[in-house]
Amino acid sequence: MKIGLVDDRMIDLEKLNGIISRIQNVEIIFSTTSAEEAYDQIKKETIDLLIADIEMPHLSGYELADIIHSHALNISVIFVTGNSGYAVHAFELNVHDYIMKPYTNDRLMKSIERLMEKSRSAELTGRLYLKQKNDIHIVQKKDIVFIERSGRATTIYTKEEEIKTYLTLNELEGELRERDFIRSHRSFIINIHYVKNFSLYAKNSYVITFEGLDKQAMITKEKVDFLQKYYF
Repeated sequence: MKIGLVDDRMIDLEKLNGIISRIQNVEIIFSTTSAEEAYDQIKKETIDLLIADIEMPHLSGYELADIIHSHALNISVIFVTGNSGYAVHAFELNVHDYIMKPYTNDRLMKSIERLMEKSRSAELTGRLYLKQKNDIHIVQKKDIVFIERSGRATTIYTKEEEIKTYLTLNELEGELRERDFIRSHRSFIINIHYVKNFSLYAKNSYVITFEGLDKQAMITKEKVDFLQKYYF
């Protein structure tokens, strides 16, 4: 597990480093008092877990977690803070844990170990399980080209097949938090690796064509700008 640490107080950062360095199978990718530096690393998504203080100058830990959540980055978050006032907001951002200072070494170590165990015991990461009446359809996530919501039904497109499901895009978006997938439009989730071309459709939207598939999807201008900034 690759971990990033950020706390504007050096004494607290050193404590984090001391605890994390004793845990097996983890690597500290960065350890910084600068939330801006942490932000640059998050944009590259070089880590699996961010451990952050909340109240820091210029950019807060809460804002970093909000970036991770809103951009659906595959990064877990643990807040280590002296302020209990953000607990409800942390729950809304689906952070892994909220640890109050001062804390024991064991408290943080158990939280990280619990996250590692959760990752190991989760359903096979590369697969999506779709219940269809009496059957369970298993789809390799890497094979998904895009997903479209139309009416009350959702269609998952791969190069080989079209799979119908009654899961909503919000539900599927939660299952596809890998960096490969983005919500391109209110009715579409796309796999960026299959994108071939964007063609202007209207003032604020584009049509997407894909490699190896005749079907098309939609993307907003805002998401095209996002892709150009963070992916391409």
